[in-house]
Amino acid sequence: MKEEQIQVKIKRLNPGFNDIPLPGYATPGSSGLDVRAAVSDDIILMPGSFELIPTNFSVEIPEGFEIEVRPRSGLAAKFGIGVLNSPGTIDSDYRGEVKIILFNFGKENFKISRGDRIAQMVLSKVYSAELIETKNLLTSKRGIGGFGHTGKI
Repeated sequence: MKEEQIQVKIKRLNPGFNDIPLPGYATPGSSGLDVRAAVSDDIILMPGSFELIPTNFSVEIPEGFEIEVRPRSGLAAKFGIGVLNSPGTIDSDYRGEVKIILFNFGKENFKISRGDRIAQMVLSKVYSAELIETKNLLTSKRGIGGFGHTGKI
């Protein structure tokens, strides 16, 4: 079955980083586009710290869609590196530079170099909600039980 493709315009911002590939899919089955660091000098991300990493591009996302910024599983599993506001959201009306907030959850310093794959982007459909205020909600089996209510944590 052929997938539907949605066109997303992308713009490089600084010609000094044209050597860094634009986001792309690593394999035909990938759902996320790999995003690379557009840095001139290495950045050392110390344990427990975060850094806003530039990518040197902006995007024009069609209305009705968003791009979610997610961690790369390899960086998370091997080094404890994640995206702090995961998943981050790039709204369809945002035109600024895409930057990635990386966090070092690990115990060792982590080096980010020019062109390193640091995150992934996934294009997602967005539905607008119409909130309807009411005095009563339908009951459910779970009811008003809080966190961990449905079983052992």
